[in-house]
Amino acid sequence: MELDKALSKLFLPDDDSWLKHANPWSVWSRFATLPFIALSIWSRVWIGWYCLIPIVILIVWILINPTLFSKPKDFNSWAARAVLGERMFMNRKENPISVEHSKVIVILNVLQSCGALVLIYGLWSLDLSLTIHGAVYVYMAKMWFLDRMVWLHESSMPTKSH
Repeated sequence: MELDKALSKLFLPDDDSWLKHANPWSVWSRFATLPFIALSIWSRVWIGWYCLIPIVILIVWILINPTLFSKPKDFNSWAARAVLGERMFMNRKENPISVEHSKVIVILNVLQSCGALVLIYGLWSLDLSLTIHGAVYVYMAKMWFLDRMVWLHESSMPTKSH
């Protein structure tokens, strides 16, 4: 099993979880967690090992977030379409996606990982500039990834004739 599929199964174990996560409140509240995680890790300077308390709370938040919100009434929002596209991407072995989408998604995941490495190094070395740059890179790559997921979802939808 690929790493992305294993992580997906951990955070979104079933179809119902995916549909609940398509609620824009779920998407955006989870998306907003990264700065709080970075701040919690940085807080080790001020509060020592007590920094583990907010870190654990945030990890629990990330895990339970998709179960806290109801399924959206419709799936027309950008966030909902991004989640549905991501679900299609996760099921690409069963339902193949275009090579074009696959290549771009791999590049975006590499960019996001590079940003994460800069962020992690910045947090480890307490370098504010690297921490901010890493977080910005992660967010930029993630937003581009989510946009690609919307594109993937929309490209699979039948076109409407006028």
